Amino acid sequence: MRRLAGAIGFIAALLVLGIALVPGGLLGRGERAQAQDMVVAAPLMQQAAPKPVVQMPPAVADVVRSGVLIVVSKASQRMYVFKDGALWDSSSVSTGKRGHGTPAGVFPILQKKAFHRSNIYSNAPMPYMQRLTWRGIAIHAGRLPGYPASHGCIRLPHSFARALFSLTRADATTVVVTNEPLRSEEGALTLALNTQAPRTGLPGVQMPPRVMVAVASASPELAGPGQTIQLAAAITPAEAEAHWLDLVSAYPELGAFRKSVVPAVVGARRFYRLRATAPGAYAYCASLRRFGQDCFNVS
Repeated sequence: MRRLAGAIGFIAALLVLGIALVPGGLLGRGERAQAQDMVVAAPLMQQAAPKPVVQMPPAVADVVRSGVLIVVSKASQRMYVFKDGALWDSSSVSTGKRGHGTPAGVFPILQKKAFHRSNIYSNAPMPYMQRLTWRGIAIHAGRLPGYPASHGCIRLPHSFARALFSLTRADATTVVVTNEPLRSEEGALTLALNTQAPRTGLPGVQMPPRVMVAVASASPELAGPGQTIQLAAAITPAEAEAHWLDLVSAYPELGAFRKSVVPAVVGARRFYRLRATAPGAYAYCASLRRFGQDCFNVS
């Protein structure tokens, strides 16, 4: 790869001078254009973005025994961190402002980067970034004005974010984000343990048996017409797919739904509607809304 990069760099230098040589003479116009494309593409090949994958967070009960549990209350603007079941530390936070709310749910650590900049918001710095979703939600150091002010991320004081970054491991860390207020470490730990027990169902709620039976029996082959719900309207198909991965990670039972991405034109803009179909989907959608997740029934 280094030899290839060096060769491409040499060709690029010759192109700038206008005298790129090949056996038998100068590069023709078509060959020169192809070489320029190779020069442009080389950095992209070397810096390919990680491919989004579904990664389930470790069970809360497991990380309480051995690992790191992070509990974030949006209502209290507070984070509690437990190491092997004991309180490690707590901190104030700043979560997503109106229109950019931080999603509630149970999340893994998908990626860690000590020095990171936003791919979405003007290359904004995100020191000690710990990614929770592939759609841009992360824990990182940032400004804390005393109220929700981010574009969806969870901001921490710089020193706390640095220490937390050193503490966590992707395979032994679970992050629980709740809409409920928390006033103590005991309340945070109790809420987290209840959130992932049982493993199926929405965080913090037991689904009605008839809905859970319907969802459990639904598969891409067997779901049939069922009921269809809409979960997002994305700008690109890739964004819709990434949003689906985030949802399945937070709500595993959605993996039994039949997913579809439907293109639509509204005004002069094209959108891609993320939809899911299964028996009992309307009741499930209502539960999703109670936990702050965008969802509505499709007639």
